[in-house]
Amino acid sequence: MITPGIIDYGAGNLSSVCNSFRAIGMEGKLIRTEAELAGVTHLVLPGVGAFGDCARALRDQGLAEPIRRWIDEDKPFLGICIGYQILFESSEESPGADGLGILKGHVRRFPEGELKVPHMGWNSVHPTRQADPIWQGMGSAPYFYYVHSYFPEPEDSSIIAATSTYGCSFAAAIRRGRMIATQFHPEKSQMLGLKLLQNYINLS
Repeated sequence: MITPGIIDYGAGNLSSVCNSFRAIGMEGKLIRTEAELAGVTHLVLPGVGAFGDCARALRDQGLAEPIRRWIDEDKPFLGICIGYQILFESSEESPGADGLGILKGHVRRFPEGELKVPHMGWNSVHPTRQADPIWQGMGSAPYFYYVHSYFPEPEDSSIIAATSTYGCSFAAAIRRGRMIATQFHPEKSQMLGLKLLQNYINLS
């Protein structure tokens, strides 16, 4: 039985994520402690809030190490927005705060210029490997919904699964084994977002 676990660290966009899984026939289980991971087949870390606050909450709840082990064991994992950024070592948003450090790299702010920050609204996503099953049924440049001022710069460019452009090109998504993380919000991206969630579930 497939059971998505949705991590609740007190600031995630939980209702939208839960509703999106219901729309594809899945009932998500909220995860607040390591013990609640029992029976979970897929783990989702949604994101709303600041990098430092997220890192602190995950550690305070005893979830940082279980997340690392989950990813090390190559179980299906999906990080969304801050849940993507927190996988890296550090962020300009929260100087001095350590991320989970699962991936090498730093999270940077969009440069000031003519474009407004935060980057908010729909934008095209360009998969680096079109044949990757995570992009199945979406076309060559699907549109997803963004709300962010910061984006990760992975040290290992081979994990970049898709790019978007907003003043500069940035890593819109990464993929390593069955770990996927996106800067955009699938739960706010209507039918294509639901398709991505279904493709993620199919990784099992």
